Amino acid sequence: MKWGHGKLLFIHIADAASEDMKELPFAELIEGKGIKGDRYFKGTGTYSDIPDVRDVTLIEKEVLDALEQNQPPLQDKSIILKPHEHRRNLTTVGVPLNYLVGKQFKIGDAVLEGGRLNFPCKYLEKLLNKRLVLPLYNRSGLNCRVIKSGTIKQNDIIEPL
Repeated sequence: MKWGHGKLLFIHIADAASEDMKELPFAELIEGKGIKGDRYFKGTGTYSDIPDVRDVTLIEKEVLDALEQNQPPLQDKSIILKPHEHRRNLTTVGVPLNYLVGKQFKIGDAVLEGGRLNFPCKYLEKLLNKRLVLPLYNRSGLNCRVIKSGTIKQNDIIEPL
């Protein structure tokens, strides 16, 4: 799939599993590790003990908008899922994340590679007390590897390589 430039809207990290996500204006991505200071960088995330691609996680703003508009109508009412609630590190716009599995792309000075699509989980549903598993099915984000270290910041352009 061809796509142009997307944009990085938000950067979030948490110090440890289940702790509140905090927004950052910029972050340092370290090759093979993730976002400096994040729970998965430190090995203290909920799923840190499970081998997987999880250096950095992304989700599309378009998905958050669709939940708010109850599209598709899978629940009784709209779901408001704010960027600090979805537990993904990066919120993007204009980037077709589902098509980036196995593909490399650039954000700021860093290069990432799509590893696998993220699955919605009961953990997030329980943490937020919101029914999210079905509404996020097949659009819960992308788990990525950091291929090249670099600094990223809000409003950076995201481009395919």
